[in-house]
Amino acid sequence: MRRSRVTTVSLLVALALAACTNAKDVLEPSAITPPATSAPAAQGGAAAAVPAPASSAAPATTTAGAPAATTPVTPAQAAAILAKTRLQIAPIVGASVEAATPLTAELQARAKQRGITLAGSQDQTATHVLKGYFSAISEGKDTTVIYVWDVYDPSGNRLHRINGQMKAPAVNSGNSGGADSWKAVSPATMQAIADQTIDQFAAFLGGKAS
Repeated sequence: MRRSRVTTVSLLVALALAACTNAKDVLEPSAITPPATSAPAAQGGAAAAVPAPASSAAPATTTAGAPAATTPVTPAQAAAILAKTRLQIAPIVGASVEAATPLTAELQARAKQRGITLAGSQDQTATHVLKGYFSAISEGKDTTVIYVWDVYDPSGNRLHRINGQMKAPAVNSGNSGGADSWKAVSPATMQAIADQTIDQFAAFLGGKAS
């Protein structure tokens, strides 16, 4: 009797231990442990993402730099920038000699008015080189002068482009272009182009400096 009681008690104890083991397997599976460890990881990820405000720091630096980019150049600063500039004008491409002569003369005059020094073709101290490409097209009673200026540094890198067109009354109608079209272009038209070119070049220098 006593032996059967002992056996029964042993069986009950064994069943209780088995129940505890099964409960442990259910309450503490490996699948539950990761969330406990991943919760800090998630917080750690959030902490790592806190530099996401660092991404907001990027806009901050952008906006901080914006005022510098938009700060206007004072007249004194603009004058100093132009005074340091030595502009070399390359031979004009596309225009006739008759049209290029008043253009070149006005480029020199306008540059002097703006405080820009012109450098000779062999001058090694030039800070900028200006190369111009021209064409003239006559349509009916009008002739249109199309021009493109490329601004280079002394190493040959293109820094800026100036382009435009200007209409002039045509003396010879019916021309479709070529050398005859240039005969319809007055010196005043080429001088106006020269003025616009130097003014836009000066504006480029001021904008680049700011």
